[in-house]
This record gives sequence, structure tokens and C-alpha cells, in this order.
Amino acid sequence: MFFSPDIIMNIICILSGIGLFFQIKPPLYIKLLPIFLLLTFTVEGISNYLTEHKIANIPLYNFYSVLEIGFYLFVLKEIMQSRKIRKIIRNLIWIYPLIALVNILFLQKIGHFHSMTYSLGCLLIVFMSIYYFYELFQIKQSVNLIREPSFWICTGLLFFYSCTFPLFGLVNFLIGAPRFIDQNLYYILMIMNVLLYSLFTIAILCRTNIRKSML
Repeated sequence: MFFSPDIIMNIICILSGIGLFFQIKPPLYIKLLPIFLLLTFTVEGISNYLTEHKIANIPLYNFYSVLEIGFYLFVLKEIMQSRKIRKIIRNLIWIYPLIALVNILFLQKIGHFHSMTYSLGCLLIVFMSIYYFYELFQIKQSVNLIREPSFWICTGLLFFYSCTFPLFGLVNFLIGAPRFIDQNLYYILMIMNVLLYSLFTIAILCRTNIRKSML
């Protein structure tokens, strides 16, 4: 398996989950984040294996990306303060996969990346991340953002899905494009993944308290 910078950063983020043992009652979404990233690492490994054996990996990414959007919607639901928004996201968590699966199986078909419903998922995450910052600005008391995991997670999700939305939205139209275009898109995606996993790592570790022993 080729360990690119984003894969290495993914591993670092997974290992940062050890820091959760030094935290007092970390939020559920923080506990689940390293586990989900371990699943992401596994999917990348399977994808590389399929590619090496000249087997299409698009069906794998189709189903994984539906799970990915669903998981991040769950994380955003846990973060939000508004009961109305939490209820909306709770409904989206099961409505979105149904729409995506219909698209994958009957519309764009499993052999093609589900760009339409993935783009929809990107927009949902971007909108909810922006709403998080709206809620943050409405808080009257001061908040130490450096020690706030939700801030780092929503920042990462906002940047990643805002920047990758046009890439994945057009991915089916780029099949057969010149090699240099594919390489440039790969590097852009890799950079965005490194940024996302870096911010996730900060989110996992920012509440960690390691007491120094008294001499």
C-alpha cells in the first residue's frame, strides 16, 4: 500500500485517539471519529488492492461516500445547539442515504460515481457547518476556540467539502481527460485531505490534559 501524505496524516489522526484516554468524558462524536477514520484507512487499502488488480473501485467509493456523508451529518447533529436543526439533521441522516442509493442503483448506476447525490451531501455538510458558526457567533459568553473540538471539526468539514464539491461534481465528465489534469486533481484532493485530517487531529487532542509529575 502506498503511503501518501494524506494516508500518513490519517494514521496520525487515528493514533491521536489515544489522547482520548487523558480526557474527562469526551463527546461521543469525538470517540467515534478515530474509529471512522480507521474505516477510511481500510477502504483506501481495499481500493488500492482493487486498483492493483485492475478491478473497478467506483462501487466501493459509492457506498463508502454515502456512509461518510451520513457519519458527518451525525457529528454535526451532536454539535448543534438548536433543537430544530438537530431534528432536521436527524431526518437527513436516513433520508439522504435512501436518495443516494436510489441514484446509485437506478439513475447514475453503480458503475459511475454518484456525483449528483454526493454533491447534494457536500452542500448539506457545508450548510450545516456554516450554521454551526452562526450559532457560535450567537453565544454571549466567551468560548475558548482552541479547546473546542467542534470548532476544529466544522472548520475542517467546511473547507474540505467547499473545495471538493466542484471536483467530485464534475468527476464523471473528466473521465478520459489528459493525465496532467488527473494528477493535478489528485494533488488538490490530497492537500485537502491532509488539511482535514490535521484539523481532526487538533479536535481530538485539544481537550487532552496530561499532568506533569511533581518533583
